[in-house]
Amino acid sequence: MPGQYRFSPDEALREVRELHKLGIPAVLLFGVPKKKDSMARSAYAPDGIVQQTVRLIREKVPDILIVTDVCLCQYTDHGHCGIVKKKRDGTFTVDNDATMELLSRVALSHARAGAHVVAPSAMMDGQVKAIRETLDSAGFTETLILAYSAKFASSFYGPFREAAESTPSFGDRSAYQMNPSQVREALREVQQDIEEGADIVMVKPALVYLDIISRVREKFNIPVAAFNVSGEYSMVKSAAEKRYLDEKRVTMEILTSIKRAGADIIVTYHAKSAASWLREGQK
Repeated sequence: MPGQYRFSPDEALREVRELHKLGIPAVLLFGVPKKKDSMARSAYAPDGIVQQTVRLIREKVPDILIVTDVCLCQYTDHGHCGIVKKKRDGTFTVDNDATMELLSRVALSHARAGAHVVAPSAMMDGQVKAIRETLDSAGFTETLILAYSAKFASSFYGPFREAAESTPSFGDRSAYQMNPSQVREALREVQQDIEEGADIVMVKPALVYLDIISRVREKFNIPVAAFNVSGEYSMVKSAAEKRYLDEKRVTMEILTSIKRAGADIIVTYHAKSAASWLREGQK
């Protein structure tokens, strides 16, 4: 993705310091490990890439909020968000219960490293409840959960999957991510996550699901986050590069539309540029 990079922990610290100076209040960390396997062991290793980075940022930039993505897709050798098992007919499926156990281990390892918020994005049934119980039993009652509650099986994730090397090696994620045509199911998923203990709920993607953001904002009295995803970002960057669009004006219009739809929190690859433009406008 144009303008996006993968960082080692020390490089990530430099980037976070710059973001903090721009007034960006939080960062969402994703890990790309050196080793992948079928059980995603590097996802919950105490010395994993995310765990190292969290500890470093927490020590050196204590005023910034650290959110960590809790999923297995970047850590599995097959690219799915959970543990895969073979069925009798020779096809494969994701084992929901086995995956929840590992997601809980990942979340706990992030909390122990110092994450303020953990963000389960695997879309496994019951993942929020399992993580909340695990965190509470270990004494991390104040660690918040940002649930990817309405995460759609979108075509807009492509650039991220390439960057994170997490494209499924077989099949797709439509069995556990949501059908783009569903509205009522999205609201049910949000309701379930709230009942299970989510502190914040997420709609992903953002730009092409503004109606979902609006419906969630109207129905539930809980902070709503929206993820302006890699494909949405890359379209703007590519069009701007060809001079089809004014990048600054289009970006700010998009972010305004997400806010107008009802998002309290916007996760976006445009954050650094947008924060810089906003500062320039205040001078």
